[in-house]
Amino acid sequence: MSNNTRLPDYDLADVTDVTAPAQLRALAHPLRNAILELLLERAATVSELAAAVGRPKSTVAHHVSVLADAQLLKVVQTRRVRAIDERYYGRTARIFRVGTISTTHGTTPNCNNDLATAAAESAPAHQSDQLSSIVRHVRIPREQAREFWARVLELANDYAQLPRGGDVVYGFAAGLYPTDYPALPEAEPAAKD
Repeated sequence: MSNNTRLPDYDLADVTDVTAPAQLRALAHPLRNAILELLLERAATVSELAAAVGRPKSTVAHHVSVLADAQLLKVVQTRRVRAIDERYYGRTARIFRVGTISTTHGTTPNCNNDLATAAAESAPAHQSDQLSSIVRHVRIPREQAREFWARVLELANDYAQLPRGGDVVYGFAAGLYPTDYPALPEAEPAAKD
C-alpha cells in the first residue's frame, strides 16, 4: 500500500453534484460503490479492481462501464502492456453530492441509505465489541446544520486522505438528518430580584 499524503494519485474535483437519474442508478449498486471507494486510494485497472473485490473481471468491467457512462469515473492514465493499452480508472470527484433530481415522470429515484449500509457493515464489529459510534440530537437552525455538515465532509475527506497501511479496513459513517426527537421548550427568562 502507498503512503501518499495526497490521495488519490490523480487529479479530480472535490465535489460534483449528481443530478441525473442514470447517475443515481449507478451510485445505487453496492459493487459500484465499492469500486468508487477503492478509487479514492489510487487509480486502478479493471483487473486490479476485480482482484480487490473478488469478482470476475467481466463483471467489474461492466460496472466500470456503467460508472464511466454516468460520468462518475474516467480513464486517468494508460500504459502499454504487450501491445495492449491498459486503462487506469479514477473518480471524477472526491464527493458525489446528490442535488435536485431531474426526471420526466416527476418522481425521484431511491438512493441507498449510507447509514443503513454502515449499520449492516458494522454488525460484526458490534458483536465483537469493536464498534465506536455516537448519536447526538441538537435543536439548531437549518443554516447551522449546513455549516456543521460542511465540517463533517472536511473530516471525511481528511479520513480518506490518511496514508494507507495496516491490514484492516475501517469504515467511517456520518449522517445528519431532521428527526422528531423530543426537545425541551425554550427556557423561561430568569426572574429578576
